Amino acid sequence: MRAAQLKAVLPRELLASVVVFLVALPLCMGIAIASGLPPAKGLITGIIGGLVVGWLAGSPLQVSGPAAGLAVLVFELVRQHGIEMLGPILLLAGFLQLVAGRLKLGCWFRVTAPAVVYGMLAGIGVLIVLSQVHVMLDASPKPSGLDNLTAFPGAVAQALPSLGWQAGLLGLSTIAVMWLWEKFRPHSLRFIPGALLGVGLATGASLLLALQVKRVEVPANLAEAIDWLKPADLLSLADPTLLIAAFAVAFIASAETLLSAAAVDRMHSGPRSDFDRELSAQGVGNMLCGLVGALPMTGVIVRSSANVQAGATTRYSTIFHGLWLLAFVLLLSSVLQSIPVASLAGVLVYTGFKLVDLKAFRGLGRYGRMPMFTYAATALAIIFTDLLTGVLIGFGLTLLKLAFKASRLKISLIDLPQEGEMELRLVGAATFLKVPALTQVLGSIPPGTTVHVPLNNLSYIDHSCLELLEEWGRANAAKGAKLLIESRGLKRRLEGRIRTTTGIGAAG
Repeated sequence: MRAAQLKAVLPRELLASVVVFLVALPLCMGIAIASGLPPAKGLITGIIGGLVVGWLAGSPLQVSGPAAGLAVLVFELVRQHGIEMLGPILLLAGFLQLVAGRLKLGCWFRVTAPAVVYGMLAGIGVLIVLSQVHVMLDASPKPSGLDNLTAFPGAVAQALPSLGWQAGLLGLSTIAVMWLWEKFRPHSLRFIPGALLGVGLATGASLLLALQVKRVEVPANLAEAIDWLKPADLLSLADPTLLIAAFAVAFIASAETLLSAAAVDRMHSGPRSDFDRELSAQGVGNMLCGLVGALPMTGVIVRSSANVQAGATTRYSTIFHGLWLLAFVLLLSSVLQSIPVASLAGVLVYTGFKLVDLKAFRGLGRYGRMPMFTYAATALAIIFTDLLTGVLIGFGLTLLKLAFKASRLKISLIDLPQEGEMELRLVGAATFLKVPALTQVLGSIPPGTTVHVPLNNLSYIDHSCLELLEEWGRANAAKGAKLLIESRGLKRRLEGRIRTTTGIGAAG
């Protein structure tokens, strides 16, 4: 960008970057806590997302950082394999993203049924809510969604006689402020994020009333939060479970990033996103996060939409927001240490509810019941099993629907005006799944009939159906039957096979 152009847009980009910074600050820390990691880990990811990925990004107005959509997966990975294994997993996941971007596979990562994506986000949202309501009471979340649900009454009963109820009130007040601000905020103050306002008021109230609640722990020196990847840890990637985890992180992070980039493109009229470049930039960012032991990152829609609404037109806003995060952590870490953990949990509970997009669920009804069923099945499978299983079930249902659609075949047996002649009319796709139905219809044809089989109404016919027709012709030739396959598109390919078969011809 030329110096004159930069000078013209710089004030607007600086203002937008401050807005994004204010939105990102509580989310980075809250998502880290929801992932079972120290808040500083989320801040490091936000800094890398701004300074590095913001510069390399193919979607200039998209903001990258820790995402609620990966919090559940990271929590499970840390619980199963330990925090030291997160680095190798992220390094491999980032490398996979980088390679995919270089191979221009960005468009393929977007080939994901919306029902699966919305169902995945809904399931993640429910799990975040179930885990963070415990954190709102200054308690520890359980390993699974069901455990969190069944243990919640006990957590409330334990919090009431202790000081946990104070933390719970701070979390609820944060949620209330965010909801009220979203509904009634003045137009002139729309740039102030509800999350920051809620956390700020809860922090002020907790300090004023001297409440005995858990507060954010941030090291005075950011370097203390960095856990450098050890070369010996890379050997652990030979474990198949870690390889699967890396592929899961790469796929989910890429899908969420590119779907977010497509949504950001619809919010403005500026340059469109280069999805392959964006995928490569995310790969570089996640590799760096793996090297320093931070959280994984994706392109995030909440911060990105705040960026667009604040008037950003270039990537400088995203870069500056990373700079403000770095400066705040280095210079004002004592302010962060005053924030109640319960208030950040309230931000995540509110975010989790927003991920359960009922409007999207109802909107899927326009395309039939199957997308709605896929949405619900994906979400419930994630809640009752785990994230990877739920996503695989969603994809399986999508493929099942495609197989069903691809195998739809209408079979009609029609009498022709000429005596002793009939037409076997096939409309749709003739696959091996329809061999039993086709066999039944062929069995009802009277002996000695000349059967015309036009194939021009078929979108596809596989070898099993063709061989069935040929076999019927051979078996009934002695009874005077003839089978005439009529297809302009398939004539040449069929003639060589049919010419050697007695009683079968190709016409048309």
